[in-house]
Parts: sequence; structure tokens; C-alpha cells
Amino acid sequence: MSFPAIGLGTWQNTGYDTCVESVRTALEEGYRHVDTAQYYGNEEAVGEGIVAADVPREEVFVGSKVHAEKFGLAHDEVIEGLEVTLDRLGLEYLDLLYVHWPVGNYDASETMPAFDELVDRGLIKHVGVCNFSTELLEEAIDHLESPLFAHQVETHPLLQQDDLVAHAQERGYNHVAYSPLARGNVFDLPEVVAIADKHDVSPPQVSLAWLLARDNVSVTPKATSEAHIRDNLEAVDLELDSEDVERIQNIERTERYVERDGAPWLDE
Repeated sequence: MSFPAIGLGTWQNTGYDTCVESVRTALEEGYRHVDTAQYYGNEEAVGEGIVAADVPREEVFVGSKVHAEKFGLAHDEVIEGLEVTLDRLGLEYLDLLYVHWPVGNYDASETMPAFDELVDRGLIKHVGVCNFSTELLEEAIDHLESPLFAHQVETHPLLQQDDLVAHAQERGYNHVAYSPLARGNVFDLPEVVAIADKHDVSPPQVSLAWLLARDNVSVTPKATSEAHIRDNLEAVDLELDSEDVERIQNIERTERYVERDGAPWLDE
């Protein structure tokens, strides 16, 4: 299965029934990627939504994340954490497992070989990391036998992550943009609004289409309502012209909306 351009993000989607219904709706509307994490506290609901959807499991790309503060990132803790995640989701395997943050007891020389073991055992198909720097990405790659498949990190018109996107393109893995709508802050950006008016589409669609126009980039916007789920999906078919793309690239504001102690960019 190729990696879908758009996935359903489920961060903060913690109302059980709402989460189940949003996952079911997204899959039946045409999404084929669902993103969750141990830290989100909704893996059971996500799993139930996958089962409830009239879509075969093998057509759904499911990703989750192991977290240093939930199970730990030592070798055996990664294995245990993944087994708990599979049980919560009600699945026999994950298409993609990430290191959620390079913090706590994360150690590339111990953590990444555990991911290789999970691939060898058929419990995960692909290896990913989240919130890494280019230096940490290179270190992870050096300690993996499996290819690095994806790096998920906050990316949007106000945090364009040019260096990380370029690294993904150079090294041949997927750059997965989370919070691609900057927690709603792209909705009022004059550049985005003007392009949306030009194409008679919504500002979220413009932000997502701008990201998807970049090589090796996919997106995981979160949405719970059917209307927003559909609106985001339509961005896949929106083609921006070069003038539109350049206009967003030239936005001079830089704003980050996801922070935590130990984040690698705090040392930059």
C-alpha cells in the first residue's frame, strides 16, 4: 500500500463516541490513513471506528506512536508498548509505528533496533519518528536496518520546515505534517484567504494543498465533523498555481504551536 496523501489526525479527539464516529466517517468518505498515539488516550476508540467502517482492514494505513512517558523507549519497553497498542486497537499489526518524541530514555542505539525487531516479527510494517531534528534523524537512520519511512512534525504555512522537508526529499522518506492548519491560525492569513477566494475553496483546503504540492509531504489534519472531514479531503484534488505556492512560501511570520520540555529545537 502506498502512503496516503492525507490522513485523519486524532489528537485531542478523546470523546469515545465522537472518535469512533469520526474515524468511521473519514474512512467511508475516502480517507485511507488514520493516525493515533498512546499519548492521545483514544486507541480503543480509533480501533472501534476502523472496525465500524465498511472498509477492509488491508486498505487502511494505521499509524500510532510509542511514548517515553507511557511505557518508555528502552528496547523491551518499545516491544511491550506496541503489544499494548495493538491490543487497544484490536489489530494484529500496525502499518506504521513512530517514536513520539526523542525524550526521556530515548536512545537511538537501543530504541531503533527494537523497531527493527517489530518489523521482523511482522507486528509493524514501517518505522517512523516524530519531532526530530536533522541530526537526530541521521542518528536514527544509522541505527536502523529497516528504512526510515516517515518523520511526523508540526508543519504549516507559519512553520514551513524547509530544512526538514529537504532532508526527507534527500533521504527518501515521508515528511508527515501534523497541525497542518496551525490550530486554525491559517484560516485568517491574508495570503491564504486571498488564494481561497481565487479558487472558490476554503482556507483549510489551501493550506493543505500547499503542503501536498511539496514532494514527499503528506498531511494529518484533525477533524471530527463530517463537514470538516469532507472539506479537508477535497484538498487532495486542489491544484495551486506557482504564484499561489510562492505567495505562501513568502509568508514572513514563523509560529510554532506545539512545544514540550526536551524538544530538540529548544537547543537550536
